[in-house]
This record gives sequence, C-alpha cells and structure tokens, in this order.
Amino acid sequence: MTAPDAVVRSAGVVIARRRNGWRLLVLRAAGNWDFPKGLLEEGEGPHDAARREATEGTGISDLAFDSGESHKETIAYGTGEIARYYLAITKTEEVTLPIIHELGRPAYDEWRWVTFDEAEDVLPPRLTAVLGWVRDTLD
Repeated sequence: MTAPDAVVRSAGVVIARRRNGWRLLVLRAAGNWDFPKGLLEEGEGPHDAARREATEGTGISDLAFDSGESHKETIAYGTGEIARYYLAITKTEEVTLPIIHELGRPAYDEWRWVTFDEAEDVLPPRLTAVLGWVRDTLD
C-alpha cells in the first residue's frame, strides 16, 4: 500500500541477462548499490524515464521489456519518494559508465553482474520486494 503523500519520483530498470543462470546488473553510487534509475523529467512517464536512465547510465541499449510495462514499486523512503522498477533482458555483457553531461562524470562508480543471492547481500532493504518480484517473473 502506498502512503497517500508518496509520489513516484524516480524510475529504473532491473537489467537481467542469462549466463549460467540469471545475472542482474547492480550499480554503486555514493557507496550504495542499486539498479539503474533516475528522476523523471518534466512530462516524462516512468517507463520512458526508466529506459532513458538505464541506457544513459550503463551504455546498454538492447533492453527487451518482455513483461511490457509491468513494474514493482518500492515502499516510500526518504522524503516520501517511491521508485518504480521495470524488468528488461539484455544480451550485452560489457557495461560502460558514460560521463553524464550534467554531472561532468559518470552517474555510477562501479558495476557488477550478480546472482540473486549476491544481489540480496548488496542491495538495501527497500529493494527486497523488487528483487522478489524479479525472481518470480524470471522463474
């Protein structure tokens, strides 16, 4: 259940690829691990924002949203923000961390392809439900 004053302010993508089972892309920024995500721009829908943020932040452009616009949201955190995540499949293995023009640096410091168990170890608790949704969707 979403708090009445909570708002979807950011959207992201759980990027998965098959390699001896499923691997998920996690990214580290400011010491915290997450899936690629970012703020919605004015007039932009969450799905479009998620696709844009994932491609801008990782250089991966072959994202296949086999589940369409199916998504999972986090519980409200911070100042009532809710992040909405979509699931996409890629065949790309190599990730680039391009420089974001507005930042003058990459948005992320590090990336890893991880198993579900490894993801549970590094991701914050607010992403537990998202990770469970992805596991159920891919199984």
